[in-house]
Amino acid sequence: MHPNMFDWWRFARRPSRSWGVSVGCDPDGCGPTGRQEPDWEVRFATHLGGPGHSDGEIGGGAFGVRRPLRFLAHKLDLDDRQVAELARILSDLKTERAQAAVDHRRSTAAFADTIAEPTFDQAKVAEVAGARVRTAEHLRDALVKALGKIHALLTAEQREKLAYLIRTGVLSL
Repeated sequence: MHPNMFDWWRFARRPSRSWGVSVGCDPDGCGPTGRQEPDWEVRFATHLGGPGHSDGEIGGGAFGVRRPLRFLAHKLDLDDRQVAELARILSDLKTERAQAAVDHRRSTAAFADTIAEPTFDQAKVAEVAGARVRTAEHLRDALVKALGKIHALLTAEQREKLAYLIRTGVLSL
């Protein structure tokens, strides 16, 4: 049995307060300590992701949430036209980020190859580092373009809500 299975089993066997309110619970917490236990999903995600890692309510992903389109459509009260356009914008941004990840892995392998060689070729390393910078600049340009399209798509009230979500860290860019 895989070692992580023991931890999953231990968490799964614990009574979860997320399924209902236990006796003695109030808005301040449960039990004599007043500490309310987190949801099973949060405990499990925190355990699997390591210390401090929790997907929480909205999760993590390319735009900072697990389901960015559905989340934004709900929070910003988008109409069908806006949802369709936002889906296209987020899809393009996701493609650009995936390409940047591929380029990053490629440059990491190139760095490793230069380190493995008997002599250090500074020009080759500088070329690989330059390619990494160009990738970062390309991703920056794609993000600026996407934010411009999103700004044009939303109403003033929706832009205020989106700015609040970004400012508070609910969404990450």
